[in-house]
Order: sequence, then structure tokens, then C-alpha cells
Amino acid sequence: MTKLSSVRDKIGAIAHNPQSLARLLRRLYLRLVTTPFRQDSTEDPYYQLFQTFLTMVRDRPQPNVLELGARNVTNNSPRKLFTNAAQYVGFDIHAGEGVDVVGDIHQLSTYFPANTFDVVYCISVFEHLAMPWKAILEINRVMKDGGLLFISTHPTFPKHELPWDFWRFSEAAFGVLLNPVTGFELIGCVEGLPCSIVPLVRDRWMKGMSVEPANLGVAVLAKKIANSDPRLCWDVTTAEVTTGIYPT
Repeated sequence: MTKLSSVRDKIGAIAHNPQSLARLLRRLYLRLVTTPFRQDSTEDPYYQLFQTFLTMVRDRPQPNVLELGARNVTNNSPRKLFTNAAQYVGFDIHAGEGVDVVGDIHQLSTYFPANTFDVVYCISVFEHLAMPWKAILEINRVMKDGGLLFISTHPTFPKHELPWDFWRFSEAAFGVLLNPVTGFELIGCVEGLPCSIVPLVRDRWMKGMSVEPANLGVAVLAKKIANSDPRLCWDVTTAEVTTGIYPT
């Protein structure tokens, strides 16, 4: 089959499938409408805060670094950016490239002694955690006082890595997750990667939603200032609140 006939067959199949045709038309329309408004993401505050984090890490002599969700699934591991690390540990729920220790973030302190790491960070992980508030307490336990914590996740994003896609976070969410009670001080928290939410239903409550500001990313940088308040306790395992395991 020639390439031209293959393309023709695909177009014919789409034309006879109303749902596929509707998706294609929406995609073409949105590309046409949004192209003039697209921005270069290089200077986006979401990425800039990560650069601030890297600068602060590089100012520390030989830090112990822990990456949560370290399995390399994008062929773009950030491990190489931490050139001054005395120890770099990649932690993930599944074994794979970039993973040194396999385990559940909700039980992090069972894998590492208290006060082990100067730096802890995770990228696009928190939306997949069944109990992010418990993860914060566990992260605090394995961090040294004064240690740096960086988290990036999503305020708005399509569902992915199902069925383990549980949460979306705003800037305000990190004010209640990272504060003196949980043992942290916020250094910076920003939303970025702007987008538009375009409703595909006619509903008066959604009128004008497509012109309201929305973002695909939120990044937070914090410092451990104390151990978490002992009143904060969530003695529940992941298996008790969800079924299955994070997809491979």
C-alpha cells in the first residue's frame, strides 16, 4: 500500500466516524484559533522557578539529593543537572532507568533514615499520589533542617497515567501543604504554562470560561524549617485507600 493510499484510507475512516470527525475538526479549529496567542515557554515562571531551585542547589557544597518519581520515561532525566551532588538517589514506585530505590512515596521514611537529604524534588508526580498530605509528612522526615524541596505539578491538565491520576493543584493548595505546621517555609510558588479551557457544551455557567486565565503548571520551592507537628498523622497505607498500582 502506498503512503498516499494509506492517508486516503485514514481520511475515509475518519469521515465515516462522527466522533473521530468531530475530534479532528475541533483540533483543527483550536490550532487555528490559538496559534497567534502561543508564547515561548523559555521565560515562563513555571520553568524559571526550577532554574532558581537549581541555582540554590548548586550553591550548596555536595548536597545529598533525592528525586521522587525518577524513572526515566521521557529520555530527558534531570539527574545530569545536579553535578555537585555528593549522593543522588532516584526513587520510584517501579524499577527502571534512573531508579536506585523502588518504593512508595507514602512510606518514604521506611526506606531512608531521618535527616538524610539536603534536597528533595519531584516533577509531575503529586497529581498521582493518593495521599499528597501524607507524602509531605514523609518527605519532611527524610529531609535535613534547612533542606530544599521543589515540587511541580498541574492546576489544569488532561487525565493521564490512569487510573492513578487523582489531583489538580492551585498555588493556594501549597499554602496548606507547606507551612510551619507541616515544617516548611514557602520560598516561591507560581503558576505558569498558560492555556484556555474551552467548554464543548452549552451551559450558562460556563459562558466566557474560554477567556478566563488558566495554567497547565504550578511549581513550588520550599525550605524545611522544622519537623512536622506530631499532631499530623495519617497512619493509612496506599492499599487501604486505592486498588491496583501506578501503571507501568
